[in-house]
Order: sequence, then C-alpha cells, then structure tokens
Amino acid sequence: MGFAGAMAVAMVVDALLGWPSWLFVRVGHPVTWLGRLIGAIDTAWNRASDPPTRRRAAGVAGALLVIALAVAIGWALQSLLPFGWIEIVLVGVLAWPLVALRSLHDHVAAVATPLHAGDIAAAREAVSRIVGRDPATLDEAGIARAAIESLAENASDGIVAPVFWGALFGLPGILGYKAINTLDSMIGHRSERHEAFGWAAARIDDVANFIPARLTGFLFVLLASRRSEALSCMTRDARRHRSPNAGWPEAAMAGALGVRLSGPRIYHGSITNEPWLNEDARDPLAADISQGLTIYRRAMLLLAGVLAILAFA
Repeated sequence: MGFAGAMAVAMVVDALLGWPSWLFVRVGHPVTWLGRLIGAIDTAWNRASDPPTRRRAAGVAGALLVIALAVAIGWALQSLLPFGWIEIVLVGVLAWPLVALRSLHDHVAAVATPLHAGDIAAAREAVSRIVGRDPATLDEAGIARAAIESLAENASDGIVAPVFWGALFGLPGILGYKAINTLDSMIGHRSERHEAFGWAAARIDDVANFIPARLTGFLFVLLASRRSEALSCMTRDARRHRSPNAGWPEAAMAGALGVRLSGPRIYHGSITNEPWLNEDARDPLAADISQGLTIYRRAMLLLAGVLAILAFA
C-alpha cells in the first residue's frame, strides 16, 4: 500500500503545479517522449504494402515493445530508490508528470469561461484543443456537451487509471499504463492505416481501463447531488456507448448533471450517429460545465484521500 501514498503525493504535486510550460519547452513531457517512439515504430513497421495479418502482427509486436520498455524504465528507476517514506515521496514526484489532474481541469475550464460570457468563437477554439470533432458545427449545447464528455472520459484515462495502476505497482505500473494509453491515442483508431496495426493497442487499452472507468463512474455517483439519477443513468446507459469503458464515467456525469451527452456528432465533415446517454434529459449549457468541474474536483479529492488512508493501512 506504500505506492498508494506515492500516488496521493503525485496528485497533490500535480494539483499545485501542473506541468509548467517552461519545463515543457525545455524537456518536453514523458508522454511526448513515448509519442516519438510510437510514431517512429508506426512509420517503420506499419507498411501499407503489407497484408493486414502482417500489419496486425507488427502492431502487436510494436505495442508490446513500447509497454515493456516503459515498464522496464519504471522498474529500473524504482529499484534505485531507498526504502521507506523517502521512496514513497520520490515515487510520487517521479509519477507526477503522468497524472494530468490540473491540465484536464484547466483545459475544460478554458471552455467554460468564454461560453459563460457568450463568446462562442473563443469557446469553439478552446474546445478544439480537447476533442476531435469539428468545432465550427458546435452551438452552445454542442460545445458544453463536448467539454463535459472530455472531462468525464479523461478523468478516467488521465487520472484514475494511471493512479490505479501506480498504486498497485508503483512506477512500472503507471509508466506501463501511460504507454498503453498513448499507444491507443496514437494508433488505436479504426482508420484505414491503423485498423490492423492498432488492433492490439486498442484491445490492451480496453483491458487496462476496465476497472478504472467503472471506478471513475462510481466516484462521480458518490459526489453528485443527484446520486440516484447518476447511478441509474450509469447502469442503464453506459453499455450504449461505442467504447466499452468511456460510457461509465460519461453516463454517470450525464445523470449527475441531469443532461444528455454523446449523440450524433461531426468528425472531418462526416456525421457519426452515436446513441444518446440520458436521452430524455435537456441539453447541457455553460453552467453545467462548471458543475461538472465541481464534481470532478470533489471526486479527485476523495480519490487522493482514499489513497492517503490506504498508505497507512
């Protein structure tokens, strides 16, 4: 349980500091380092001239290589640390860049602020930084919906999941998870290029996020003022989502706010007819983003508190 305390340290440091821009300019970020490696493997191994079976095999090998390398680096770093409370603090500090607690909050808040002021253009520009859908097609409800969905899904992928695996295995766990999640973000798409090559990345990410996604949903339920609605929506609608995991935190947040999420959206000029979550509820507004951020802050505070308690158990 010592690693649970380390993850609490990582969350506190990130909440206070985030990842400073001056540091990013000078050294980048661990996720960007992983991204360069994945991009190089994608370029070298994902050849359009190869048949799908070979591209899938190459994708499996590439994903396993990246994950194994991340885990090995985490293990090597952790093995150099002294035992006891010093190890817990140092593991927490080293894990800090891998917990996107403050970044997620700030990016979503950057959408809410102009939307509250009625500046749709600025809100569209801000939301384009966190979602892939076409911002020019979004009205106030569409912008709010996109921001809330991103908040809910990334609370799981960006904070709860890395902290979960870090609490279990320390640096190898959290680095291994970030490798998995970055692989999925970069190559785990059902596009012509990555349908075969990214198959393993997407499947591994589904497994890694199975428990954290459901845990995130239950955290939202516990901290919502509409607990019964949040729980009902989550258990009823989570499985309607195209993702086996993202539907849990998103449906819980939809019920907690009393709004409908997901539904049809436009990517690169094409409409995707996704099913609604909490279909009979109203469309979200700017105020709902702020309320969603309040639930998010409470959920992350509860998670950090539980981790701190487990460290002494």
